[in-house]
Amino acid sequence: MRDVCIVGGGVAGLAASIFTARAGLDTLVIDGGESILARNASLENYPGFPDGIDARRYLRLSREQARTAGAAFELGRVTRAEPVDETDLEQGFRLETAGGEPLEARRVIAASWSDSNYLVPLDVGRIQRGSKHFVSTDAAGRTAVDGVYAAGRLAEEPHQAIVAAGHGAKVGLAAVHDSDANFYHDWVTPEGYFTGRGREVPPGCEEIDDDERLERDETARARMLEAFEEPLDEEPTMHPSVAED
Repeated sequence: MRDVCIVGGGVAGLAASIFTARAGLDTLVIDGGESILARNASLENYPGFPDGIDARRYLRLSREQARTAGAAFELGRVTRAEPVDETDLEQGFRLETAGGEPLEARRVIAASWSDSNYLVPLDVGRIQRGSKHFVSTDAAGRTAVDGVYAAGRLAEEPHQAIVAAGHGAKVGLAAVHDSDANFYHDWVTPEGYFTGRGREVPPGCEEIDDDERLERDETARARMLEAFEEPLDEEPTMHPSVAED
């Protein structure tokens, strides 16, 4: 049984997976194959990219970061989610997938805009607005069912990449804090930041010396230079209603 199963491999799901995986939780992302962000011609409002970034390149790098953190990926679509034991939700949840074997996880993060039909058996509190169904959550993405969360647009967050990423991270942290993970903060600090004050380094934190800092910076810069070296030969995906015309 996985610690966390994240349904949806878009911005919100990827951000959640980075945080749960870095906290040491066994994380599986079930990716339906395309994020709506892939329809973006150019991602212009994401901090850190002054002239914007190709949305598909951003998605690729985010998936790579999630894998580096330890998350696993499976291509597929979840068709039904239900408790393993209806009398004890702490036993986790069973997820049925189209054409695949059922999966089990202690916690489920739904980040699958705009598909939430698979959540009907769990009675998480779906809200219909027009033809869409959102999921009712608290401020941290928790639903009415313990162990089930919703992130990003599915949780009625604004339809912006930076908002979806931030909310996904917030929901991922909620899942971490609700788990048994010995986790304090996701923070890499200079050597002596904690120990220089006679404190132990908290769980989830790390102290590194200058040599390690420079080595990590070199690795990060080299990877970014490689990632942006060539134009990305991948066009935006058009809305299905347009493609049908």
